[in-house]
Amino acid sequence: MIKTAETYHVPVLLSESVDGLNIRPDGIYVDVTFGGGGHSREILSRLSGGGHLYSFDQDADAEQNIHGIGGERRQLDNFTFVRSNFRYLRNWMRYYGVAHIDGLLADLGVSSHHFDDETRGFSFRFDAPLDMRMNKRAGQTAADVLNNYEEEALANLFYIYGELKNSRRIAAAVIAARRQKAILTTNDFQAVVEPFFRREREKKEMAKLFQALRIEVNHEMDALREMLLSATGLLRPGGRLSVITYHSLEDRIVKNVIKAGNPEGKVQQDFFGRIETPFRLVNSKVIVPTQEEQEGNPRSRSAKLRIAEKKTNERR
Repeated sequence: MIKTAETYHVPVLLSESVDGLNIRPDGIYVDVTFGGGGHSREILSRLSGGGHLYSFDQDADAEQNIHGIGGERRQLDNFTFVRSNFRYLRNWMRYYGVAHIDGLLADLGVSSHHFDDETRGFSFRFDAPLDMRMNKRAGQTAADVLNNYEEEALANLFYIYGELKNSRRIAAAVIAARRQKAILTTNDFQAVVEPFFRREREKKEMAKLFQALRIEVNHEMDALREMLLSATGLLRPGGRLSVITYHSLEDRIVKNVIKAGNPEGKVQQDFFGRIETPFRLVNSKVIVPTQEEQEGNPRSRSAKLRIAEKKTNERR
């Protein structure tokens, strides 16, 4: 079922994340996670005729929500949709002749639409083909991963991306099961791994497994690293980075880039022992949704917003 823009995805921390960009009406901004268009719509409402917004999404379903941007004609003139993975941010900005941007917003993770679409295989609530590709046009599926990866590779991805301590036992069970028949659907996969989870933690652990597969299929961590490094180079002094994360893996990368200027968090110091980083924190503590937002939008419960500003005295 393809949802409308209004139900495709409820934007998380909408006001807080867009306020954090400190928008200049004539500035150039990027929303690298268009989804249902909620954040993009809010950014556009704050731009004048001289401003422009570039919004990225690799999912063809999200592209159907462009009409939801609506509003005055000048808003459409101020808007460019880029159907691409945000890891290619630098290339696309070069293509459009954009040397510097004034702000970038990213609402990471998976949209409500992906979890609720019964055909995509993102959720264990439905029996569906194990696909999990954000971009349905290319790349390997989750079924490809489960049926083709070596045991050690499976164990590593379950441990690193799913943070599951029994990853080796699960990987061994997958190998044994696929010798009997291919693992092609979400139900096939659940039948293999359910014995490893206690009943009271089954849903939480299953969610971690599905997260691990999704991250691997879409190369999410590599894409995030590349996007953040591109954003660091594109942001003009005083430009803002506003990023919403949902799990520790992506949050650690964002925190490292802001703190040290690189995804690994390798700190460099100047002659006086001061940490050299291109950013300064705008919010010293992460911003989290209000209790009211969490109750109205369960997806927001694990959300963390970090806002940083490009330093004007950046050292090279």
